[in-house]
Amino acid sequence: MKIVLSPNPYRDKGLKAAQNAQRILCQAGAETCMCFPFALERENVEVPAHLEFLPEEEAFAGADLMVCFGGDGTILHAAKDAQRHGVPVLGVNLGSVGFMAELETAELSQLERLIQGKYRVEERMMLDVSVRREGKTVYRDQALNDAVITKGAVARIIDLEVKADGVSVARFSGDGVIVSTPTGSTAYAMSAGGPIVEPTVENILVTPICPHALHARSFVLDSHRSVSARMGKLSRKTAYLSVDGGKAFRLSASDQVELHRSRARARLIRLTNRSFYTIVNQKLGGHDR
Repeated sequence: MKIVLSPNPYRDKGLKAAQNAQRILCQAGAETCMCFPFALERENVEVPAHLEFLPEEEAFAGADLMVCFGGDGTILHAAKDAQRHGVPVLGVNLGSVGFMAELETAELSQLERLIQGKYRVEERMMLDVSVRREGKTVYRDQALNDAVITKGAVARIIDLEVKADGVSVARFSGDGVIVSTPTGSTAYAMSAGGPIVEPTVENILVTPICPHALHARSFVLDSHRSVSARMGKLSRKTAYLSVDGGKAFRLSASDQVELHRSRARARLIRLTNRSFYTIVNQKLGGHDR
């Protein structure tokens, strides 16, 4: 079994967790290699000189799965990379919440179960996101968590209309709107007042951000709906689109953001039998009963 180890050196100082995992997996009979989850400037981070890091394509060639070390953002990014190569990913939490992680650093001994085949793969819905401008597609991306349309830095609201299959769902003024998957329901959408949804179901969540309207509420749509969002026709204000917390794309007043359920599906490895509700309580400040 070939396993790609993907550490975030800003979270895993000296890559201690990754090296510990490498020892455990190699002793269990796995072949391992290391690959950074994102481009970084080597002079700004301490990386042990004896470790070799492979380019993404070489690391994933023949790989069976990936183990990623970091916070939610790192695991989210790694899960999308792994999906492109048809490889499932297991997250090890080195962040503050780590909602997408399966293991904490104190649980690394459980990695032996990967070699024994004692794990399951959980599929997660994704969204295809595009921006149409004057009849042309000027932006494309995929979201595992969410696509967020927000106002510019200046403290002013924007006018938005969200449609499903061409029918108006909501029209409001506010700070923006979040269109998320069930996986993203426990991220920004939850903070904006949206519902918590089990991550393995398939729905599209539309959650206004600080709407200046009594009627604006979060909607849970069927996953087959085609969702679109755009600013008011007369708007001269600036808005930005960010997918999974990535680099913001500046939207023009005539742009239409289109979102559909993607054929691509992220695959997360589960080693434990922890319930989703147990995780919600542990990670988000609830209490076990």
